[in-house]
Amino acid sequence: MALGATFAALRHRNYRIWAAAGFVSVIGTWMQVLGVNWYVLAETGSATSMGFTVLLQALPTLLLSVWGGALADRLPARPLLIVAQAAHAALAAGLAAVAVTGAGGLPAIYVISLVTGAVSAIEGPVMGRWASTLVNRESLGNALALGSLTNSAGRILGMSVGAVVVAAVGPALLFGINAASFVAVVVALFGVREGERHSVEPPAADVAPADGGIRAGFRYLLRQPVLLVALALSFVLGSLGRNYQVTMAAMSDGPLGGGASGYGFLSTVFAVGTVLGALVAARRRDLGYGMLVGSGLVASGLQIAAGLAPGTMSFAAVILPVAAAAVVIDTTVGARAQLDTDYAMRGRVLAALAATGSVSAAVGAPLLGWLSEHAGPRQTLVLAGTVTAVATAAAGVALDWLRDRRLRHRLTLVLAAPAVRRPVRRVAVTAARVVR
Repeated sequence: MALGATFAALRHRNYRIWAAAGFVSVIGTWMQVLGVNWYVLAETGSATSMGFTVLLQALPTLLLSVWGGALADRLPARPLLIVAQAAHAALAAGLAAVAVTGAGGLPAIYVISLVTGAVSAIEGPVMGRWASTLVNRESLGNALALGSLTNSAGRILGMSVGAVVVAAVGPALLFGINAASFVAVVVALFGVREGERHSVEPPAADVAPADGGIRAGFRYLLRQPVLLVALALSFVLGSLGRNYQVTMAAMSDGPLGGGASGYGFLSTVFAVGTVLGALVAARRRDLGYGMLVGSGLVASGLQIAAGLAPGTMSFAAVILPVAAAAVVIDTTVGARAQLDTDYAMRGRVLAALAATGSVSAAVGAPLLGWLSEHAGPRQTLVLAGTVTAVATAAAGVALDWLRDRRLRHRLTLVLAAPAVRRPVRRVAVTAARVVR
């Protein structure tokens, strides 16, 4: 099958089946997200109530993802994922019943949202570990990038079609479509050929095969300083540099004067940027820590520029590459979390990554909202971009030191070159004279 480097993971039959089913499921998921938000907003007229529903779905990730990681490392993935898809379908059908009959009202919506978040929290690490076995090690980074592309494209399509459907017939049909979409995932689970999975990796010397507890996962992470630095950088970039749904709304409603239509336009531009970022990541053969640090610095600098943008179009021109860089960062961290860790601990590492993302969203969104309200949206973007730039530079130095100072070695080789030595020496002598 002649496919370019951008779609290299699609050479694997198992991954093609999984990616197609995932695309269908993502479309249904974002239809349900839009339907729930619309239902709550229509019933209450309160954006705060809508935000509370989102919080109920995200909160279980903080509490249950570590259990999902432990289960992912100890139990077969296929049965767990089938049960999770059945639970998701039943919960979506429950939302449809509430929307049609009105039985239970908002309390039922809140309970279903909370249970949905709990199922997703346990399912996430299991699904991540399972998906990593559908391609070989060389194609894993590309598979993760294509997964980001599938999520971004599915989000755009699901929200666009969902907006038309909900305006025409209401949210109940969206919930029904989402319930049916999980059938595609179950079919894919049975369609994957077990003999073609890439799951055989010998455990590391310091990881016992039966070591499946949560505390064992934490102990393992503490022995991975490079990964801990990457997770810390992901947290900072995610909390202060990723919550653009808050800062875009504040900028559009404030200094840009774009209002609701401007915010919708900026949201579309951001979504397109995520697609472009996924394509960029997919074309990279090696998603390394240099890519992570470089993307973080680019995103931070552009975030500062976004705070200084005079109008909606210039702001949109800046956030397009910011969205692309955000996807590259997420994909790189996800790739390193799987490629640089032992297979026996991969589920728990993915759970830690999911928890990091949830905490960064929970901390960053209200913090950026508070700063936008009290200091101003422009000042918030400039301040947050400066903090993330400093944090990225510090993380780059730490990663270089932990990885045998490769950057310092390269700089030494460059500065030692004859073409560079004389100008550098001349600058050093001039600087010494100025100091004296």
